[in-house]
Amino acid sequence: MGEALNYISKYWAGLTKFLDDGRVELDSNSVERTIRPIALNRKNALFAGHDAGAQNWAILASMIETCKMNAVDPHAWLTQTLTAVAQGHKQSEIESLLPWNYSPNV
Repeated sequence: MGEALNYISKYWAGLTKFLDDGRVELDSNSVERTIRPIALNRKNALFAGHDAGAQNWAILASMIETCKMNAVDPHAWLTQTLTAVAQGHKQSEIESLLPWNYSPNV
C-alpha cells in the first residue's frame, strides 16, 4: 500500500493536470486510435529494405496521421508539399509546409 501511495504522490501533478486545463484529455484513447493503423502496419516496415527506408516510411506515416488529426486531406497536402519542394521551396521556410500550416491552393 505504501508503494502505491508513493507512486501516486510522485506523479500527482501529472495525474491531475486535466483538472487544471480543460484541453487535456483524461485518457489517451484518441491518440491510441490515431496511431492504431501505424501499429497494425508496423510489420510492413520490416520489409522496408534497410533502416533508412523504415525511418522514411515512419516519418511519412506520421505526417499523414498528423494531417488527419488536423482535418487536412493527406493526399492534397502531400501533393502540394511535394510540388513546393520540387519547385525549390526555401529550406528556411520548411515550417510553412507542415500539416497544421496547410492551406489549400485556390
